[in-house]
Amino acid sequence: MRWLKKDIQSVMERDPAAKSVLEVVTCYPGFHALILHRLAHFFARRRLVLLPRLISQFSRFITGIEIHPGATIGEGFFIDHGMGVVIGETAEIGKDVTLYQGVTVGGTGKEKGKRHPTLGNKVVVGSGAKILGPVTIGDNVRVGAGAVVLNDVPANTTVVGIPGRVVIYRGQRVPAVNLNHQDMPDPVAEMLDCLQRQVDDLRCRLETCEAGNRKEEGRRGRKAL
Repeated sequence: MRWLKKDIQSVMERDPAAKSVLEVVTCYPGFHALILHRLAHFFARRRLVLLPRLISQFSRFITGIEIHPGATIGEGFFIDHGMGVVIGETAEIGKDVTLYQGVTVGGTGKEKGKRHPTLGNKVVVGSGAKILGPVTIGDNVRVGAGAVVLNDVPANTTVVGIPGRVVIYRGQRVPAVNLNHQDMPDPVAEMLDCLQRQVDDLRCRLETCEAGNRKEEGRRGRKAL
């Protein structure tokens, strides 16, 4: 019941469209998928195979969200909208994590053992992002929409692009769950801006040199006369 209360509270805190607890309990597919997953995971930990898979398939049918019964999910987990979200068998997700629609927390290849990602606490994963393989995502990380993450990500950073590039978010630690996707940095734009500044600086130096050469040629011409 403590986890159930925390899960409902996380929806109320992070979704401004949520008006009441009753609305969350009856109308939010992400919440339904999480409750059914916790039930399936309970049976999966007791070495049952078919029953937890049947529960997860039923959950996928009614919510559009696929969570393998073996996945470990902490309290305060929130899936916003949720259609197309996939979470693999050996995935481990920490506390207060937020996923948007179309996110994949999946594996690569056919290897056995740990083959899915581990997400730390207060991680936010944007729409359509893919986190693949046994990588570790640190606490307070934000993954931009559409990013493809294939390597470990340190805590308190932001990942954007394909493949995912790590950028420090304003040089500061993210203190809480940050859902402002419009603030995502663009490393490509920043690099182009840096190159433009260098070009402008070189142009100014070249113009200064050319102006100095013209003055020197003028002085030499007057001396010759």
